[in-house]
Amino acid sequence: MPDKLATQRLAKTYADQGNPDGWFEEFYARAGGNISKVYWADLKPSPLLLAWITENRALAGTLAITIGCGLGDDAEALANHGYRVTAFDISTSAIAMCRKRYPNSEVDYKVADLFNPPTEWHRAFSLVYECNTIQILTGSNRVRAIEAIVDLVAPGGCILVSCRSRGTGEQTNTFPLALDRQEIDGFVRGGLSEIHFTSYDDDQDPPVPHFFAVYSRSE
Repeated sequence: MPDKLATQRLAKTYADQGNPDGWFEEFYARAGGNISKVYWADLKPSPLLLAWITENRALAGTLAITIGCGLGDDAEALANHGYRVTAFDISTSAIAMCRKRYPNSEVDYKVADLFNPPTEWHRAFSLVYECNTIQILTGSNRVRAIEAIVDLVAPGGCILVSCRSRGTGEQTNTFPLALDRQEIDGFVRGGLSEIHFTSYDDDQDPPVPHFFAVYSRSE
């Protein structure tokens, strides 16, 4: 298993050079197509995502997108529940691993940059799923990421956000840096309405605090 501290150092090195996303490709390329080397991947969809899409069927059949899709588990879950899914990652190697894992998938896997997405993605998706992308960014790129994610959601659509959390003013020198309530409220400042918000601890030892939130665009 790769050294987590080494991965954090790699990510921080790229961030300090002004290229906060650059380390993803190096990490996935080092994995050489071996999914076991992507140590953070659960290799199963998020239980909270599954619960939400099972209980909220109104948007099934519409366009959905997953941000920084990694190895594709969440994207496949959305497709299996009837969504027409685009899943993207900035890493070419990550997308290649998704396509290898799911050779017959209906998900449209793409290499793309959140900060420079295709113009046709502007307010195009009824469901946007974001999980743990923002926490590996630094400085103003965290605000830019929220703004870019907000720009993807269509009128009448919603964004699901799953992320690690921290108290305001806590752990400010850690990397990755979890979101505090003021940061995640950027989705509301971006023009969306908060329709669900929960704060919880996961089942790790010791438990890790998380947020799970849903935001909607009325128009």
